[in-house]
Amino acid sequence: MTDATAITPQAKADILAQALPYIRKFHGKTMVIKYGGNAMTDPALQAAFAADVVLLKLVGINPVVVHGGGPQIENALSRLGKKGEFIQGMRVTDAETMEVVEWVLAGEVQQDIVGLINQAGGKAVGLTGRDGGLIRAKKLKMVDAKDPSIEYDVGQVGDIESIDPSVVKALQDDAFIPVISPIGFGENNESYNINADVVAGKLASVLKAEKLVLLTNTTGVLDKAGNLLTDLTARRIDELFEDGTISGGMLPKISGALDAAKSGVNAVHIIDGRVPHVMLLEILTEQAYGTMIRSH
Repeated sequence: MTDATAITPQAKADILAQALPYIRKFHGKTMVIKYGGNAMTDPALQAAFAADVVLLKLVGINPVVVHGGGPQIENALSRLGKKGEFIQGMRVTDAETMEVVEWVLAGEVQQDIVGLINQAGGKAVGLTGRDGGLIRAKKLKMVDAKDPSIEYDVGQVGDIESIDPSVVKALQDDAFIPVISPIGFGENNESYNINADVVAGKLASVLKAEKLVLLTNTTGVLDKAGNLLTDLTARRIDELFEDGTISGGMLPKISGALDAAKSGVNAVHIIDGRVPHVMLLEILTEQAYGTMIRSH
């Protein structure tokens, strides 16, 4: 990290001038940002994230934040003496766990992010899938990865049925920055816990966002030799799935990203949330700081 005071005024002006074409290109466009991992728990990274979001808004880009909260949910459950149970990477969510998920995500985590953005000079508004009927969901049917005839009951884990983005549009057309908790509601007003990457991907598609940005705890998509793949097309990704280059925890992330890219989002960026101001570096400079997946 270079000390900002050590940069000459001329260099600062050059840096700002280089950002201009990107600011012009993305002015008035929507960007959906999935905020999770280390960037959410380290105070310095939190402050840098909030400042970046406010800056994007002030230069005429419309950021929409969707947040996760796995570690925070784990902490809350362990305080209550509940052990988190996972099946194929999905949290089994009984009624009591769902209550905890709701108050941690919508009560604690979301309000922290809203506060950070407001502190940085923005006007953030917290939403869940219930607000304005934003995310309608149904119970996720989970079949065994090896034997499709076996179905698991993972409780109140949801699959998105539809997204009505009118509340998000109304806010972002004004001066507000929406911060969304990945909780949906069903036909009987029951709550569902939904994967935040999935919500971000689907929301980006529905909003016809210019970009979907996923902040993660990895540098991006790596090839088998461990080198960062900075620029990928949807077709190339299908090949990386098939030869096993992309596997494990990267699978759900990438498949959501891929769906978004295939349904009209121009570019999806998977970037390292552990780098301060990584969003500005990725969006407003030439330099690639993660993996960009292009729609074509």
